[in-house]
Amino acid sequence: MAKKHHDIKIKRKRSWDDKLLYASTDIILVLLLLIVGYPIIYVLSCSFSSGAAVSSGQVLLWPVDFSLQGYKVIFNYKSVWTGFGNTIFYTVFGTILNMVLSVLVAYPLSRPNYQGRKLVTGMFTFLMMFSAGLIPTYLLMSNLHLTNTRWALILIGGISTYNMIIIRTYFKNSIPGELIEAARIDGCSELRTLWSVVLPLSKSVLAVVTLYYAVGHWNSYFTAMVYLRKPELQPLQIVLRDILAASKIDYSEINDPELIAQMAGMADLIKYALIVVSSAPIIAAYPFVQKFFKSGVMIGSVKG
Repeated sequence: MAKKHHDIKIKRKRSWDDKLLYASTDIILVLLLLIVGYPIIYVLSCSFSSGAAVSSGQVLLWPVDFSLQGYKVIFNYKSVWTGFGNTIFYTVFGTILNMVLSVLVAYPLSRPNYQGRKLVTGMFTFLMMFSAGLIPTYLLMSNLHLTNTRWALILIGGISTYNMIIIRTYFKNSIPGELIEAARIDGCSELRTLWSVVLPLSKSVLAVVTLYYAVGHWNSYFTAMVYLRKPELQPLQIVLRDILAASKIDYSEINDPELIAQMAGMADLIKYALIVVSSAPIIAAYPFVQKFFKSGVMIGSVKG
């Protein structure tokens, strides 16, 4: 009886410890949510407020003097719509190329019967740490006549070694070798095995890596600034940078304080609206793949 009473006491003590742990975790998560979420809410509120309210610091949580003036100014630029179209084009086709190359490299490297997989993996790892640099890469692109073309943003960084290793590790640890052997016995070629067996079982990791690639293309800034000169080919990030630079005014030549305050408020309003315009589309895509993160990235990165 004494032993049973002692075990019940230990279980009760552990139960209170668990409750304390869960409560502490909830508090920490709520604090982290506030730290991360408040800046997003603040930017959204500022973008839907009036310029005077933004410049005077009246916006704290909710929009003040609701206004769409910032968005009207941005979308009156024809180049914004052109930039949206270009960015969508680069993101879609660039991501497709990235995924095709990554999968075609990751699959053979995940198979134990591929004799040169260690050498090839070592080469990719070496290139991940060391690169030729900007000038040789630019000269190569120039000699191939790819500068000032859409191919410049699609082909540059055609494969990410980090993402490829995630896919390779997932194939290696999560796809049973017996399943692939069964497909071969049934007469499937390697390509048919990859398409019909491996890829349907790897939707989680493919969804996550696709998001990684898409975010990289959507936020591409420096590559476009280096390789593109034609305005009609510029992605959204470059267009928004030009709009933000154009909204900067030298206030030293203006003597009217009210006019200075009005123009400063409009500049701040445009800045917040630009942040929302450039970030909202890719953020909206995240909830559709969020459920895949645990099974996709964690399995592929922890094992192997």
